Amino acid sequence: SVATKAAAFIALFRVLAALPGAPVEVWGTLVAVVAVLTMTWGNFAALRQTSLKRMLAYSSIAHAGYMMTGLVAGVDALNAVLYYLFAYAFMNIGAFAVAAMLEKTTPDARQDADIAAARGLFDRRPALAVAMAIFMLSLTGIPPLVGFFGKLYVFSAAVSAGWAWLAVAGMLNSAVSAYYYLRVVVVMFMSSADEASYVRPSLPAGARAAIAIAVMGALLMGILATPVFVELGRAVVALR
Repeated sequence: SVATKAAAFIALFRVLAALPGAPVEVWGTLVAVVAVLTMTWGNFAALRQTSLKRMLAYSSIAHAGYMMTGLVAGVDALNAVLYYLFAYAFMNIGAFAVAAMLEKTTPDARQDADIAAARGLFDRRPALAVAMAIFMLSLTGIPPLVGFFGKLYVFSAAVSAGWAWLAVAGMLNSAVSAYYYLRVVVVMFMSSADEASYVRPSLPAGARAAIAIAVMGALLMGILATPVFVELGRAVVALR
């Protein structure tokens, strides 16, 4: 879960910071290699998925790799990692909530919905399709959405700390992820629904609220990216 990832990254950062010498000097290369392997494996595993939830699950591994990119830059990049964590929380929770709704549109709701279940979603549920598009484009890192700023901050921190090759690896992996994220958007907006196999579900109030909060959070963190980033920097200073 997102909370687990957040706790793990903060714990890892504290462990690295407590080691003698600068964390980057001691662990930098190892963390960088693990970051590249993590993001690459997650992205290529996600490419092969037809299940929307499985695609999102594997892509979450790739996002962990992106966040690790910020760790190699040391203390000065912790606010970048935290920004990415909060941004990812909104994007991921929202995307999984929509995926859960799509499961109810399939004849056998016990099975994970294929990406094809999103076919023609804009015609059937325009608000749901727009919300999912925001999540998919944000996860891809399309500007000016929140995911773009999250990647900008962690990759910029890596470059500033002398890890430009790691930032390049992250950008190349982001390009790979664009294929499977944008595929969902294309299916929702540019494909026709198979009405014969479509079951129109009711949207529980809790699910609608979760998706709405995720959309608002993602949009606000993108619009207010700079002030949020600055405030997180102050919080990091207080944690030292």
